[in-house]
Amino acid sequence: MSTEVSSVAGHCDELLDALKEFRASASLTEHWGERLVTVLAGGGRLLVAGNGGSAAQAQHLTAELVGRYRDDRPAFSAIALHADTSSTTAIANDYGVDEVFARQVSAHGRPGDVLMLLSTSGASANLLSAAEAGRAAGLRVWALTGPAPNPLVAGSDEALCVSAGSAATVQELHLVAVHMVCAAFDAALERKVN
Repeated sequence: MSTEVSSVAGHCDELLDALKEFRASASLTEHWGERLVTVLAGGGRLLVAGNGGSAAQAQHLTAELVGRYRDDRPAFSAIALHADTSSTTAIANDYGVDEVFARQVSAHGRPGDVLMLLSTSGASANLLSAAEAGRAAGLRVWALTGPAPNPLVAGSDEALCVSAGSAATVQELHLVAVHMVCAAFDAALERKVN
């Protein structure tokens, strides 16, 4: 029993340590929220992708923008690329799993749109291909990753990196970042309307 308690407490300690460091660079989420207002209110879209738990975080972000975060507001175009299972599986079958997001970015992305990629490792080949496709199509590429340096940071225009020893803690702080982006988006939208 004491091993379980110390393991749980250790997880909380790791999260607290990572949060302290994360907070210093989290102002980037405010910039991203403000930038998304310009893009999305101007008719552009946000494309988001991740694998595994990061896919869940990506879909959480798009749900908050298409639906709402806290207060009622218009819907905005945000697409979680992994959520289209027919396209995802067809692309993986016909072109290989490394192209599963890149092909969708090429199809849906337009110059000026934003592509946000979430990865605990920053080394997933399908996300690196998506970043390359996004840059080629004129999208702004943002990355939420685990510790830097990593290849996804190098392939992105802007990145927010979480320095933590476990993927679970990275994902927990990615959710914090998602909520901070949404809060900044709503605040910037409110300023734009008023």
